[in-house]
Amino acid sequence: MENRVYCLYRVSTDKQVDYDDKSQADIPMQRKACHRFAEERGWTIIHEEQEDGVSGHKVRAENRDKLQIIKEHAKQGKFDILLVFMFDRIGRIADETPFVVEWFVKNGVRVWSTQEGEQRFDSHTDKLTNYIRFWQADGESEKTSIRTKTALGQLVEGGGFKGGLAPYGYDLVKSGRFNKRKHELYDLVVNETEAAVVRIIFDKYVHEGFGAQRIATYLNNQGYRARTGKMWHHATIRGIICNLTYTGVLRSGKSRSPVLPHLQIIPPELFEAAQHIRTNRANETERTVPRNIAGQSLLSGNVYCGHCGARLTLTTSGKAYPCKEDPHRVIKRVRYICYGKTRKQTDCDGQTGYTAHILDGIIDKLVRQIFERMKAIPKSEIVNVRYREKMEERKSLLQSVRAEYSKAAAELDMLKAEVIKALRGESAFPKDLLGTMVTEAEAKCTELQGQFEAAQAACDEGEQVLRSLTAQYDDIISWADMYDTASLEAKKMIVNCLIRRVEVYRDYKLHIDFNIDFEQFSLGLDMITIAA
Repeated sequence: MENRVYCLYRVSTDKQVDYDDKSQADIPMQRKACHRFAEERGWTIIHEEQEDGVSGHKVRAENRDKLQIIKEHAKQGKFDILLVFMFDRIGRIADETPFVVEWFVKNGVRVWSTQEGEQRFDSHTDKLTNYIRFWQADGESEKTSIRTKTALGQLVEGGGFKGGLAPYGYDLVKSGRFNKRKHELYDLVVNETEAAVVRIIFDKYVHEGFGAQRIATYLNNQGYRARTGKMWHHATIRGIICNLTYTGVLRSGKSRSPVLPHLQIIPPELFEAAQHIRTNRANETERTVPRNIAGQSLLSGNVYCGHCGARLTLTTSGKAYPCKEDPHRVIKRVRYICYGKTRKQTDCDGQTGYTAHILDGIIDKLVRQIFERMKAIPKSEIVNVRYREKMEERKSLLQSVRAEYSKAAAELDMLKAEVIKALRGESAFPKDLLGTMVTEAEAKCTELQGQFEAAQAACDEGEQVLRSLTAQYDDIISWADMYDTASLEAKKMIVNCLIRRVEVYRDYKLHIDFNIDFEQFSLGLDMITIAA
């Protein structure tokens, strides 16, 4: 299939996204978007036509010279694709534009928009739906928004500041450039005093392991203040850590500028390291291996204070005690302490610390009890019960989704019938409302169809479900067989595979949340509260 492309650009005198002496700033924006769109698809642009000051609302197609030239070339087979920025570049006359587009399609020319995709007329339903959409597209607000966003994106890609308040670490200076309203635009410049604080924030976060709250406390204690003169807040710190601008890259939506050295406060590598730490911390409840397998504790990274939610961290006191088993050996007292309470970052009313061997002993006893229970019940009984439960859940979901999809499809058919009435002038629905309803109904049907197909596939995977349950059961039994003789490091790995989160309360009362994989066989122990 050949992909010879004609492009059509059009502006009206009262609809400029930006402005220059020739009032043509919108044309370069359209041209740039079309060229990028064609390049991404491997298309070749062989001809371009431009209409200046032509209103798509007022001037009919037959009176637009450029459009007539393109139509004549289409008859001669000189191109395969007509590409526009948006379909309203072809025209905005609701009772004419869809027929113009359909004319091109009938003459072997595919019609594409960079923002809306391809316009198709393959079926009668396509035609009716497209006419409604063109009627709906008569509104200007959405189109203006899209064009504005595109213009802002291209401004940013060119290294310009899109406007608004300067991020912390920068000042605003006049650029000498003006927008379409002849308001002067501003550029960013680095504020070295604030930039030094930004570097401290990233250094503490990446190299010293400080969190946002701890960084805020540090800055406040050192006498640093935010731009407003107020104390630093952890939310402000988080915003700075996520701001790509500090690497010298401006952004607007999905648009990005190249690296601008004069705006770079921190290197990209430091920013990426910060994002990795931030993501890892945010997803820490999903970890299936301990953060650290070294040390003398059984729990690592998944134990929290039940009173304030802060993590319990491991500490070793300076005092040494003789070992009961070996008088020649001394040991140090190991404790889990509440980080929030000791750092005075939370209003915690729980214990400051918990003796490690007591807490570890409770967990060890629980794990052994679970393994004993698993071994006491035949494999076939556990696996088969879980298999039946899983398949019943999947079948129930399939029935539910099927019913929802059937209902949505019936509603869509009703709306399509209403479209026919609208073309005849017999519908009680306004054209723009009907178009919105059709679009929403189509989207809902598409979504439910995807859910139905996924639910059907899940039901068809019965054998895979059985194999998965069997493999998981075998893993748990293998852990049970090795647990008694395993090293502390191996036990920590096993415990983290079984337990997602342990919350500790006064007097060693525990709330335990098991991992989802273990939940298949936990026999009601997926979430329990126990006491020492």
